[in-house]
Amino acid sequence: MANTDFQAIIDKYYPDDNELRAIYMKHARQVADLALAINLTRAIGLDPLDVEGAAMLHDVGIFGTNAPGIHCHGAASYMRHGVIGGKLLRREGAPEAWARVAERHTGTGITKEDILMQDLDLPVEDYCPVTMLEKLICYADKFYSKSGSMEKKPFTRVRNSIARYGGDSLERFDELYKLFGDTSSLQV
Repeated sequence: MANTDFQAIIDKYYPDDNELRAIYMKHARQVADLALAINLTRAIGLDPLDVEGAAMLHDVGIFGTNAPGIHCHGAASYMRHGVIGGKLLRREGAPEAWARVAERHTGTGITKEDILMQDLDLPVEDYCPVTMLEKLICYADKFYSKSGSMEKKPFTRVRNSIARYGGDSLERFDELYKLFGDTSSLQV
């Protein structure tokens, strides 16, 4: 599946050597390296090229959002970065699996009910990770931020942060933890 050149897509949408590209590349590489380490050490069995490509492109849509703290000056709300990324990846001919990772990695997933109850700026659909690839990238992404020190967050901090969003989010995170385990000892 992974014959798409993820770096060419990144270079097309993040062409300038600036703060946004630096943040994007560091975060994407951190998530990719952790996902690759989990895939290997937990014997998940996913194609490493697929894991790397999907991880490197999971946030490709951030440039289209208004998030000045990470040098994004687009028009859309940050909540839409996954939807923007999914559309962009489909337009670029990337694997559908990678587009779905972009759409479904936010938080621990976003349900139709979440969108309706919280009046979120998203098309009303389910954006929860379903496949093992989607779940793996979603989980790895929770350990790294695109702001602040960008250092790997400890498990307890990640879990406590997710707990603030309510029971369903925490339940989904705990399910991901059961699948992929503790990442603190992984060398990335």
